[in-house]
Amino acid sequence: MNGSAPLGRVLGVPLRVHWSAPVLVLFLGLGLAGQTLPAWVPGRSRAVYDTAGLIGALLLIASLLLHEAAHALTARRFGVRVDDITVWGLGGVTRMGRPATPGGELTVALAGPLASLVTGGVAVAAGFGAREVLGWEVPAAVLVWTGWLNVLLAAFNLLPAAPLDGGRVLQAAVWWRGGDRERAERVAGRAGQGAGLALAAAGFAMVVYGDDSGLWLALVGLFVWSAAIAQVRRAALVGALRGVRVGRLMSAAPEAVPEWLTVERFLAASAGRGQRAVVPLVDFEGRPSGVVDARRLALVPAGRRDEVRLRDAAVPLTRCTLAAPDDELVAVLERAGATPPVLVVQDGRLVGVVSAETISRAALQRLPERTHRAS
Repeated sequence: MNGSAPLGRVLGVPLRVHWSAPVLVLFLGLGLAGQTLPAWVPGRSRAVYDTAGLIGALLLIASLLLHEAAHALTARRFGVRVDDITVWGLGGVTRMGRPATPGGELTVALAGPLASLVTGGVAVAAGFGAREVLGWEVPAAVLVWTGWLNVLLAAFNLLPAAPLDGGRVLQAAVWWRGGDRERAERVAGRAGQGAGLALAAAGFAMVVYGDDSGLWLALVGLFVWSAAIAQVRRAALVGALRGVRVGRLMSAAPEAVPEWLTVERFLAASAGRGQRAVVPLVDFEGRPSGVVDARRLALVPAGRRDEVRLRDAAVPLTRCTLAAPDDELVAVLERAGATPPVLVVQDGRLVGVVSAETISRAALQRLPERTHRAS
């Protein structure tokens, strides 16, 4: 979801809009105004169709937000962290933590499709009412279109394939039956890979036979396939690292550097010593204040290196991933916004660093061991 901008809150949950969201509005609006409405309610002007198409597209976007908000609110009831909701070119995405039980996983997964079914039923009923009671044919057509798409959205999301809601239902069932969360995620992920490829193939076939709407289906299929691959890989990584403590993987912290040094002075002092990827910084009292990527310092214009201080080019400590040596690595990485490297702090002092390369290497080393045990 890189390229998203904040846009307020929905029921207390931060809302973000991806740059591709206007493409979704345009796609939906043009389809409704150019094809559906002229077929359902002929004889209206182009302006009426265009206006109704835009309103219908915005109504569907609002219903997507209701779908995602239902996930978010239900997750919060189960004590699950909810980071944000993002609207983008293929719908909506809610970033959240993982429920602690199969029942919680199942309930959170079903909340979205249920909200879409309710929204769809209300919209269809309102559409028929608007036509029969008030005689509003165009608004009625827009409401019925919105309602049926919500029903289709609910049905599509219930396909048993990750990352769709149906995939999470499948995951909850396998988890409940076998007690192995990571295995359940892999099963749902592999189902998602198959479903994604099938959807993409169906979409491309529609395009070949002259139905341009198949392009959207193909893009959705490719997204499902890609996200499912990521889920399978993530489940394997988490399973391999389950139970590993941070202190076991940390390397000794590199020598900290005063944050007030200029980039010019730091580069001159470190010349010939080898490039360190992560350089921890300390403040005047010797406490960790952030980290700087030494490789990025070379991007600072030569004419400004004697002006820019390391703290100006650093990631502040508030945005770093911190952990104690006894913390479980998986729990640390599941925190909101957690990304390697992990700074290991004890008694207010930096004692070690766990890099992304170290994490990947440890997971690869442990995967054969876990596979042998499972067999």
